[in-house]
Amino acid sequence: MRQAIFTRGSTLRHVVNMTAASAMGLLTMFGVDMIDMYFLTLLGEQELAAAVGYAGTLIFFLVAVSIGLQIALGALVARSEGGHRRDLARRYCTSGLYFNALASLSISALAWFNLEGLLRLLGANGLTYEYALSYSRIVLPNMPILVLGMSMAAAVRAIGDARRSMWATVIGSLVNAVLDPIFIFTLGWGLEGAAWASVLARFAVMGVAWWALAGVHRMPCRITVAQFLEDIRPLLTIATPAVLTNLATPIGNGFVLRTMSQFGDSAVAGAAIMGRITPVAFCAIFALSGAVGPIIGQNAGAGLYDRVRSTLVNALLFNLVYIITVWLLLFLLADAIVAAFSATELAAELIYFYIFFLAGTFAFNGGLFISNASFNNLKHPHYATCFNFGRAVFGIVPAVYFGAKWFGPKGVMAGEVVGSVLFGTLAMVGAFVLVRRLEREHREFEPGPLSSPAVVGLETGREGPV
Repeated sequence: MRQAIFTRGSTLRHVVNMTAASAMGLLTMFGVDMIDMYFLTLLGEQELAAAVGYAGTLIFFLVAVSIGLQIALGALVARSEGGHRRDLARRYCTSGLYFNALASLSISALAWFNLEGLLRLLGANGLTYEYALSYSRIVLPNMPILVLGMSMAAAVRAIGDARRSMWATVIGSLVNAVLDPIFIFTLGWGLEGAAWASVLARFAVMGVAWWALAGVHRMPCRITVAQFLEDIRPLLTIATPAVLTNLATPIGNGFVLRTMSQFGDSAVAGAAIMGRITPVAFCAIFALSGAVGPIIGQNAGAGLYDRVRSTLVNALLFNLVYIITVWLLLFLLADAIVAAFSATELAAELIYFYIFFLAGTFAFNGGLFISNASFNNLKHPHYATCFNFGRAVFGIVPAVYFGAKWFGPKGVMAGEVVGSVLFGTLAMVGAFVLVRRLEREHREFEPGPLSSPAVVGLETGREGPV
């Protein structure tokens, strides 16, 4: 019988290897986004940076949905793989790709027909609004391509091939990096050039991910309409709360941006610049959340809850050490960052404030990310939904509102981290409590042989070992 790769060997090694591979891909992707912002600041219009902030926040809503969809696909594939059911993993992979394509097409169309109102709702106006509208009209119709590319990469990662999953992101980012200066400066397309470079990069990501998924691992297979309809239920069981979980973040970000907009384009530009720098600086933490999911999923699928707990501990340790190291580097590079992005006045002041006082609190975001990955792969995605919406609704919104009222734009930034500290801590405690409960239930239930998806327990989300 074929043994799943993450059910043996050091969990720390698996965490580090998977995170390193995923981080390389995310570093190039986020790095290109940051370079986008840098190139646009060279054009000398502050409204361009603010426009990318508004458009990026809107696009992030749709990306959050796609992440929720790929979480469902990846979790089902990983658990099936851990239960020695490659046939079931292939079926879930195929059904998941079909479902994600249909869902992303529907959501993108809905956003397209309401684009102007959505940008106004975020606070965009004047020339900044026109720039944001132009950028969004190019990028938005290609969201299904991004969703499929991310979903394919997630499936490749779920069966343990982090390296090829990484290359999909790396090559797409390199395409973006090469085309950016050509489209923005050589062809003189400006902001629209940055948008078209992103579109072509998405096609590159999907192409490489498809090669790894279908050409190397032969994962997609023929399924019947009846099988697809049957698989929608387990997909929605995870995808629905996962999408809601991921929507909490852009909802919170949207409120933050809307609140920040009252202080002018300079404040929005400063927040947008930090919004590009933060993912680059903490790319390993974003990667960590995606990396631990397959490890937890495969070990939970095999009933190895001691290894699930070990994975959580090692992931949180990695998170803490990495955040402290990067915070120190940001502190030392603060002047260079402000100069590189030509930030002045309020924008520069906000960048300094974030780097000196707030960057270290990202460790609580990391704890929340890791906990969410564990909830999604332990068949309790609704826990992740509760913690993420709690962070946005009861943490970010009131803290940002009163922070803006009492302390201005710095209060907005500081208020945003309040929810992360509180709910990140609660989520980490909740993850360990859940693992302990599942382990106890597993010991009381003798696992039987796998014979169908229903036996695996993935459709209903019911507890029980696989």
